Amino acid sequence: MKEDKDDLDLDLSEPKNLTEWDNPPKLEELKQDYQEAQSAHTDHVLEIDNWLSNLNGDQQIKAKKGRSKIVPKLIRKQAEWRYAALSEPFLSTDDLFNTAPATFEDKEAAIQNGQVLNYQINCKIDKTKFIDEYIRTAVDEGTVVVKVGWEYEEEIEEVEVPDFDFQPTQEANQVHQQLHAMMQEDPERFQQEIPPEMQQAHEMSMQGGTAVMPVQVGSHIEEQVKIIKNQPELEVCDYNNVVIDPTCQGDLNSAEFVIYSFETSMSQLKKDGRYDNLKYVSLDNSSPLNEPDFESGDDSSFKFKDDARKKIVVYEYWGFWDINGTGEVEPFVASWVGNTLIRMDENPFPDKKLPFVAIQYLPRRKSIYGEPDGALLEDNQKIVGAVTRGMIDIIGRSANGQMGIRKDALDVTNARKFEQGADYKFNSNVDPRQAFHMEVYPEIPGSALNMLNLQNNEAESLTGVKAFSQGITGQALGSTATGIRSALDASSKRELGILRRLANGINQIGRKVISMNAEFLSDQEIIRVTNEEFVAINREDLGGMYDIKLNISTAEADNEKAQELSFMLQTMGNNMDPAMSQMILADIARLRKMPDLSKQIKEYQPQPNPMAEQKAQLEMQLLQAQIANEQAKAAENTVDVEYKKAKTATEMAKNRNLNSKSDLEDLNFVEQESGVGRQHEENMKKVDQKHGMDNKFADALINDPVLNGG
Repeated sequence: MKEDKDDLDLDLSEPKNLTEWDNPPKLEELKQDYQEAQSAHTDHVLEIDNWLSNLNGDQQIKAKKGRSKIVPKLIRKQAEWRYAALSEPFLSTDDLFNTAPATFEDKEAAIQNGQVLNYQINCKIDKTKFIDEYIRTAVDEGTVVVKVGWEYEEEIEEVEVPDFDFQPTQEANQVHQQLHAMMQEDPERFQQEIPPEMQQAHEMSMQGGTAVMPVQVGSHIEEQVKIIKNQPELEVCDYNNVVIDPTCQGDLNSAEFVIYSFETSMSQLKKDGRYDNLKYVSLDNSSPLNEPDFESGDDSSFKFKDDARKKIVVYEYWGFWDINGTGEVEPFVASWVGNTLIRMDENPFPDKKLPFVAIQYLPRRKSIYGEPDGALLEDNQKIVGAVTRGMIDIIGRSANGQMGIRKDALDVTNARKFEQGADYKFNSNVDPRQAFHMEVYPEIPGSALNMLNLQNNEAESLTGVKAFSQGITGQALGSTATGIRSALDASSKRELGILRRLANGINQIGRKVISMNAEFLSDQEIIRVTNEEFVAINREDLGGMYDIKLNISTAEADNEKAQELSFMLQTMGNNMDPAMSQMILADIARLRKMPDLSKQIKEYQPQPNPMAEQKAQLEMQLLQAQIANEQAKAAENTVDVEYKKAKTATEMAKNRNLNSKSDLEDLNFVEQESGVGRQHEENMKKVDQKHGMDNKFADALINDPVLNGG
């Protein structure tokens, strides 16, 4: 049976029909790309191996017997100071990503993307582990290659589902009116908050014209798919197992292929579900020990015996190929184990790019790979090691603590007493100061110490890292405040330059994750924003155009901002509005890395003192009473004005009457004095006489019989 199985593997080592493409790549062609790129890849691997050897102090010293072989870890000392300075800006904030919209319409989608990204990096991914590995790989090796993937896992479970019958009820009309109003005003909220049975009842009520409500009449068992994992996956790749197109000229987006090899088992491949032709894989010939170009992370000799758990090496080819025979390349992915193709698909990621991000610590022109600090400090570490070994040999080869005695200083008896530590007598003809000699450690030459200081100072100037080789004292950075500030500014700028490149790598990872979220997240993926609030993220809202900004900071920059805000707060003093003061205090607490205090200050609402509140109410009532009193006085004054106006008019009328009387009396006096009055009386008498005569004449005419016809 074993021979038959081997024959079957040989005959079917190249399975067919993995795709229906017109021009699929052959396994030999993919392997040829891998072999052609091995030369450049091997050079890079040798460089990193040398840098890591110097970092860990694994330098081989060819010294004579009895001489020191110590290798000081100058590069490691510089790296240890670099790790925390570069990782802390990423780990000190929970909101690592700050998404800004490119257009106004994308504002809500950008906010939701920021919530999704920060939730995933904080809760779904081990953020501390990933950032530490990301930073340490960059500092140690000079280049970080991160593979951005998507992890999905589901299981089928049986769930008891209730059965509903829809019946008309008295309150159904009112309920459906409210549901209809909600559906018109906020359809998204209607879909999220209203149970499915109520949505179905509302739809039936709208279509049938009769308001019905769901009533549970039973239940049944139903199989449902439960999503266990549906999240992005970030992996910092081993430099030995990533082969990049050497013709990309330092730009990974221009690379035609990236080949990544990883260790797995047949059980994991079957569980993944994306691989075919697994029965043709030769497990014994595909183990990590049989793949000389693969670097396994396990140095032990342990090996599983069963086929399900045996470790095998899978090569994953991400690149571009003219799969349709049109002359234009398309993104695809292919995987093989040994001589068997087990996967060939189109690139499943929505951005259709290589799922890798390469970040350079110290960039080199036209190279995809960068350099670590160890590339600059290699010679300094060798010199420091040579000087240190010389000083140790000077001390180690001395006979420290040995006592020399002149031969004629003691006789046999007293020599025995001397060796026993008892009182002894020395010969009188010998000076004891010259007869006894104590061996001590020799003095280290000043030139050796000066050379050490020179190399340490040069190492610090090369990297910009103050490793405190002179000790952590006030004089370690300089003797004047201006010199210290200048040194810190220069060091911070160099560190910020490295930090910007690392932040740009995280930014690229965020962009890839956003595109994957828009494609792979379920329509109602629930994102926990705080301990109390849950926000439902719709997949359609995750595909907008964004400008992703990354919140990064350094201790020096945060300290400077906090000091400026404190100065502003002191300058304004009590004249500042309490709300403005609260905002500034919250920012100061955030910059001082106290997020809890910052949140408490931001959300703080002062609680008034009951006595002060009652006093304020009484003062308000007093002010209202005073205002009412003043208003009453104003009304009274208005009435007084009207009364005084009326009285003034009366007095004016009286005055006119008196004036008229005075004028009349004056006129009478003038008439009496001038005789006008008497003349007037005479005229009146004449008029009266005339009237009397006229009356008599009229009476005579009336009584005349002749005139009356008598």
